[in-house]
Amino acid sequence: MKLNTKKHLAVAFTGPSNSGKTTLVIKVSSILQDMGYKVCIVKHDPKDKASFDREGKDSFKFFQTGADVAVVGPKRTTMFKQTTSSIDEIINMFGDFDYLLVEGLKTLPLPRIAIFRDRIEESYFEVTDVIATDESIKDIPEGMKRLDLNNPEEIIEWIEQNAKRVK
Repeated sequence: MKLNTKKHLAVAFTGPSNSGKTTLVIKVSSILQDMGYKVCIVKHDPKDKASFDREGKDSFKFFQTGADVAVVGPKRTTMFKQTTSSIDEIINMFGDFDYLLVEGLKTLPLPRIAIFRDRIEESYFEVTDVIATDESIKDIPEGMKRLDLNNPEEIIEWIEQNAKRVK
């Protein structure tokens, strides 16, 4: 029997629009992958705006019938579902991984990094474990730890120490 050697660590990133969440997730993911880890990313799309296909393509036509659709190619599989998925279902779809980086989904009980640039929004505090910001923010609330938004290695160190094991 082969022992599971994957880390299965999950952490979430939150913050207002245009604060740098996506940029930070890309930096962290790229560094972790360069270190040889398998990284999976979940992006919250609260307004159902994301699309992975375009009108006129066969897979788009299939999806319009109301069916769930899988598009399988030699190097990737794309899944189109007519219903939302729980985080557990998503984790199972990904299979083995080292890091799961979640952008958004404030209701998930995961350790969470709040990203702020220019101003801090207190509405994020109840789901925030640590704040990542740049020099545009001078003061952070007492009792909150600060990470340097421009130092992804420091953020990875925090993830290593605080992420939740999910499998």
